[in-house]
Amino acid sequence: MASPGDSWASSSGTRASMRANRSRDTRPELALRRAVHSLGLRYRVAARPLPSVRRTADLVFTRAKVAVFLDGCFWHGCPIHHTMAKRNSEFWSEKVARNKARDEETNALLRQAGWVVIRVWEHEDPRIAAERVRSAVAVRRV
Repeated sequence: MASPGDSWASSSGTRASMRANRSRDTRPELALRRAVHSLGLRYRVAARPLPSVRRTADLVFTRAKVAVFLDGCFWHGCPIHHTMAKRNSEFWSEKVARNKARDEETNALLRQAGWVVIRVWEHEDPRIAAERVRSAVAVRRV
């Protein structure tokens, strides 16, 4: 493990905070999963829609070919809530730009393979987002 002096983080506190961020089972993700589940839908959690592509969707409806990603406002550059980091702003600006580019590439790869991609911002009402998911899955199951 690298010492804080060898890290990209601006301080040891920042490094500890960033390492504590969860990649799955976050509060917004659990709320979305509960809302989708309450609509009677069943899904895979944190799965790769395309096994050959190293990208993980938060909810995957394999038969319907619907992949749902719940994007954090900071990490994915939400147009409403994203704020620029005060420290190490160049690093974070580039990081968010890379995340957005990867998201677009992921969307394109999945669509080319016949998948429907749904992106949900963490600030969205999970019940409304769940209805979007239900609609997409219903259309694909026909």
